[in-house]
Amino acid sequence: MNNVKKNFSIRDLENLSGIKAHTIRIWEKRYNLLAPERTATNIRTYSLSSLQKLLNVTLLYNNGYKISKISRIPEGNIPLMVREIVAKNSVKNHAINAFKLAMINFDQSLFMSTYNSVLVDKSFRDVFKEVFIPLLNEIGLLWQTDTISPAHEHFITSLIKQKILINTEKLQHQEPTKTSKIFVPFLPENEIHEIGLLYLNYEIVLRGYKSIYLGQTVPLETLNDVMKYFDNLCFLSYFTVSPTKEKIEKYVSQFSDLVKEFGTAEIWLLGYQTKHLDTANLPSFVKTFNSIEQVVAQL
Repeated sequence: MNNVKKNFSIRDLENLSGIKAHTIRIWEKRYNLLAPERTATNIRTYSLSSLQKLLNVTLLYNNGYKISKISRIPEGNIPLMVREIVAKNSVKNHAINAFKLAMINFDQSLFMSTYNSVLVDKSFRDVFKEVFIPLLNEIGLLWQTDTISPAHEHFITSLIKQKILINTEKLQHQEPTKTSKIFVPFLPENEIHEIGLLYLNYEIVLRGYKSIYLGQTVPLETLNDVMKYFDNLCFLSYFTVSPTKEKIEKYVSQFSDLVKEFGTAEIWLLGYQTKHLDTANLPSFVKTFNSIEQVVAQL
């Protein structure tokens, strides 16, 4: 059975396109831009083709075309104009829209073809920074507003993880060239939001450092085993949901006890939960960062 989402509310269209529902209604009424169907209770619903058209119209609109002019363009010409704009300018907005459509339809082929098209002119690092990070930020909002389900989020993030891993693997055939630090990326117990950490691991390996990647939901005491073998360790963790506000100070204190027991080590922290730390009173071996870009700049 084909379970692709085919019908969308006007709120879905607003969330996916960034165009306010009120504006969509005006465009619909004044310019016949979209042709919604109506439920038995007179609620507008929109087809997948309507969503695709709105995303294309949005790209034209954001590139200086007036909506009155767009409404007079033959419908079959709109995708061609979009492709021309993408060819002349940044593919960022087009790619993000295509990735969102791939997510909604669970369409792996569309994801792959879009990814390969943006790689023609951009490095993987540029694609992650300019396309994937904004896309992930939007996905978070779409999930919070119930426009997409957790299944949609898992589908698209799994594909992004796959690309990070493939690009990291290409680098791992080379011996590390820097010995000042050995990085240990890990996520604390009950933390599974891994994309940011995976990308930072890619940046670490790219710069020639040795990385001991431990992954998701790692018990704190497990770090003992790594500390027994190396002296110049720099642990790196991403606190998105765990440890919580109530537990984060205790977590840092317990990590400090491990460092005292086994010698020297650093820990670099970033993520939403780190805002609950009193940075003025942290031990010298604990550093906090506000973004992936800040960590990359420190490498």
